[in-house]
Amino acid sequence: MSINLYQTGVSGLLAAQQQLATTGNNIANVNTEGYTRQRAEQATAVGNYNGGNFVGSGTYVQDITRLYDQFSYKEQLLNKSNLGNADSISLDLNQLNEIMSFSSEAIDGSIQRFYQAVNGIADNPNDIGIRNIALSQAKVLAQDFNSLNNNLDQLEKSTNSEIEQMASKISQISLDLAKINEQILQNKDINQTGQPNELLDKRDQLVNELGEYTSVSTIEDTYGVMTVMIGNGATLVAGITPLTVSVEAGNPDPLQTKLQLNSRNGKVALDASKLGGAIAAKIEYRDEHVTQARNELNRLAMAVSQTLNQSQAQGLDLNAKQGQNIFTDINSTVLQNSRVLSSSKNSGDVEGSLKITDVSLVPTNEFTVKYDGSDYIMTNTRDGSTTTLVETTPGVYPTEFGFEFTVNSGTPNANDSFTFRPTENSASLMKVTLNDPKGIAASSAIEVQAGDNNVSNGSVSIVNVTDPEIARSFTDTTNENLTVDVYESAPDVFSYRVFNAATPPPAATIASGSFAAGATAVIDMPPSPAAAAFQIEIEGLPVGQGALARETFTIADAFGSGNASNATLMAATQEEQILGGGKQTFSQALATATAQVGSSASSAELIADTAQALFTQAYNRNQSNSGVNLDEEAANLLKYQQAYQASSQIISVANTIFDTLLAVSR
Repeated sequence: MSINLYQTGVSGLLAAQQQLATTGNNIANVNTEGYTRQRAEQATAVGNYNGGNFVGSGTYVQDITRLYDQFSYKEQLLNKSNLGNADSISLDLNQLNEIMSFSSEAIDGSIQRFYQAVNGIADNPNDIGIRNIALSQAKVLAQDFNSLNNNLDQLEKSTNSEIEQMASKISQISLDLAKINEQILQNKDINQTGQPNELLDKRDQLVNELGEYTSVSTIEDTYGVMTVMIGNGATLVAGITPLTVSVEAGNPDPLQTKLQLNSRNGKVALDASKLGGAIAAKIEYRDEHVTQARNELNRLAMAVSQTLNQSQAQGLDLNAKQGQNIFTDINSTVLQNSRVLSSSKNSGDVEGSLKITDVSLVPTNEFTVKYDGSDYIMTNTRDGSTTTLVETTPGVYPTEFGFEFTVNSGTPNANDSFTFRPTENSASLMKVTLNDPKGIAASSAIEVQAGDNNVSNGSVSIVNVTDPEIARSFTDTTNENLTVDVYESAPDVFSYRVFNAATPPPAATIASGSFAAGATAVIDMPPSPAAAAFQIEIEGLPVGQGALARETFTIADAFGSGNASNATLMAATQEEQILGGGKQTFSQALATATAQVGSSASSAELIADTAQALFTQAYNRNQSNSGVNLDEEAANLLKYQQAYQASSQIISVANTIFDTLLAVSR
């Protein structure tokens, strides 16, 4: 009897000792990251049959388990991935917003100051000092565009570096998880109840860390070995076999790096949009937000350059020469060629380019093009719509988006693909190409003077001057008194003719025709087959009273150092709605692009706050079960200490009884 009592006391003593050890271990690891609270699972030993009864034989600790709830842990893991994604995109967009806000303010200020100088030229076209100021402000404007583009370049490069670092970190975690799986496999017997709790904690901690970079799902087999999958199910760790994630150059743009999953048998491309976590946020930020901001900047730089260059080309400088480009030609060979990117997988040898035909129609998105063996099929990446490009002249394919594709050389093969970027490099290559202040074309070449006897609201205006020098010669030399007369030849029908009034009557007709009320007539001068140097437009209701009462307009040479008509037209382009399908001025387009980034940053911040709140809730739920509570552990410590002391007393009583029995036997 005393022996059984002794064994019972010893079993209680050992059980209490293990309970104390487990409780102490919990207390010691209260601040250990990733530690899961442990509990000694105590059970009753099988009783001994004695005297017709089963007499209890004590207790034992059957297992030391982790207080682990896989559902709350997986909820925490899911919210960790969402938080990593939201925090990353919010932080990056805030940085982009700061850069865009500061730089946009500088660009808008430069635009304002440049136009102030142009208005100064319009007021005093002879002043070389004001002309110098205008060129200086033009250089500042170009430099501001260059600077913002350089900032976006740095953001792209730093983001690529971060993506590479994250890929390396994911690969390292994969290796560590495979090693822990191997250790667990070596330390765990399927027939044993004990678990390597510390290894399991370390593994869960690594999975949790992995969840910050990408979404994670796991499967555990009967031996405790875990398979880890990322994104939409790509296996990262297959038991004790780790796979790695690496970065490869993008195609056709090397800077748009891609992710791939590597194994011993090869590599597989990863879909970044389905990876989740911080790494997906980085790729989204680079490919969508930074790219969109850059495209908006490029389109604005293109519009500013083209508009002011066109204004220059319509006027004459102080040397009576056609105004040369102020800024880099948007259709320079370098810019045209840079807008077409060919896939490195193409088997054909086509070299192509994009020429801008209408800045107001150019979108900010890019297009993908595939040659199907007979046609070029262009897909709009914004909405997925497709267009079959039709060749109008050899090697030239116009589009409805303000640009045309030209095959410069080579022959395509089926499945060759290309990427069209209509605005590419417009900001980075924007430079002031006009250095002589006398070269600013402030003067118009020709002007229209209405006859003194005209009484209607009809008017003739000069439009689309392509060669002001020839236009001037045509009105001043070829035709000394170029005249347009108009009258109502029939109800609501107006007839016109263009002739040289200096020629003895009857003067030969240079051009003639008619138009209906509400319409206009646009006439090429010189007429075909000569190349038109300018056009005249007749509009309104020039009502005359028959052949002897025609309304007349004289077109004459207007050049002069004091003529500022073209400078006035150039200054007016500041308020001209050119971008966004002819709905936005330069400043409005810049403000809209900046506001879009700001709106995205604000939205991302709200999403990040929500993600943080959800993660905190999930973390607290998990910790309420798995975390160490010092108050609870202190109470357990006292309880198991008392159990230890009580078991010691049982042993003491058993010893006393045993000693008594020995004494009696003597």
